[in-house]
Amino acid sequence: MAWRLLAGGCRTVRTAALSSLSLHGPRSNPNPSCSPSSPFSTALPHLNTGKRKKKRRKKESPRTRLVQQEASRRFPAFEELVQRDALLRFITRTKDFLSRQPEHVLRLDDAGKLHRELGFPRGRKVSGFAARHPLLLQLYRHTDDKSWLGFTDLMEALLEEEAAVMDATESARVAAVRKLLMMSRERRIPLCKLHHCRHLFGLPEDFRERVPKYPDFFRVAVDPADGRRVLELVDWDPKLAVSALERGFVSDEDQVRRTFRFPVPHGKSLALSEEDERRMDSASTLPLVSPYSEGWRHDLWTPEAEKYRVGVIHEFLSLTLEKRASIHHIVEFKEEFSLTKHTYQMLLKQPRAFYLAGTEMNWAVFLREGYKEDRTLIEKDPLVLFKEKLYRYALMTKVGTGDKLAEAVVDS
Repeated sequence: MAWRLLAGGCRTVRTAALSSLSLHGPRSNPNPSCSPSSPFSTALPHLNTGKRKKKRRKKESPRTRLVQQEASRRFPAFEELVQRDALLRFITRTKDFLSRQPEHVLRLDDAGKLHRELGFPRGRKVSGFAARHPLLLQLYRHTDDKSWLGFTDLMEALLEEEAAVMDATESARVAAVRKLLMMSRERRIPLCKLHHCRHLFGLPEDFRERVPKYPDFFRVAVDPADGRRVLELVDWDPKLAVSALERGFVSDEDQVRRTFRFPVPHGKSLALSEEDERRMDSASTLPLVSPYSEGWRHDLWTPEAEKYRVGVIHEFLSLTLEKRASIHHIVEFKEEFSLTKHTYQMLLKQPRAFYLAGTEMNWAVFLREGYKEDRTLIEKDPLVLFKEKLYRYALMTKVGTGDKLAEAVVDS
């Protein structure tokens, strides 16, 4: 019966409290335990005790890992040049492809299938990339009710200007090709490789048709091993067999010693000081091995063989228009120039001569002596000036009054 007494007591207190509230206004509850609803909740909030999943960081790979991982060693100007080339790959490849088409036009449906030839990612619309360069490319509907991609009048004028520059600099291009053949192991290079790297050396699109104009220098033959057409050297010119590195050595021997370093392996028992090591390495730098010699005959892991390969890369870059080349250009000639798979590590050992930009899988090498302190070219070939002009137009949306050009913000 205790529960009845307790319930009755609570009922009595509740009745008294209600009468007190009605007469004297609200008061504090004298017996909170008997209140039907306490002002304070005793229920615990729902706590999510589960562990939060941490976002996994993407593992770095050679595709994304920068060659120059230390920010203090990076040259932003060189890195930006590599990024600019990637950004404008579409206009560069589209210009080459359309210029070979009849009337310089291509049906838009067909263009969407040529992502590799035109330089845009697979699955993306080519019309979106063409819209980024309205001064150079245009879309229009033909009488067949199909959309077509073609050049603007400005682009057609630029192509004529480029052809004129090519004709004016043809003799310099012939000399560059002769030097490449003289450096090659068999004094011959497949024509397809030269065509693939033609922009690197400023060769015209129809350079293969121009070869017969120089029978004293070149000869076209067929390689019996694979049936490819190869360009062979006809006449060896000793005046051309002098590398840029050798010319620089004559004018400034100390500069060459400071630029290159070929460490001499030695045991710890010698206990050489840092100054002694520097002097010994400097002495081992000379004599240099000419890239026009038969340096490929040296044993693979000897200092002379490494000097030869470094000299070949140095001369190769000095023959390019912009004193730089990508890994794809260098690998293209690995058989002709007797390069090994350790070329990447070899170039990293010569930071005063070469600068590697980009990622470990897609890097470019710059010849540092070809650039000023502000990382601009010391000498600009007429084709380099034309390329810079083309890129300026590619980043513009319209021509304003007074021929002032408005730059466009291009999404990367």
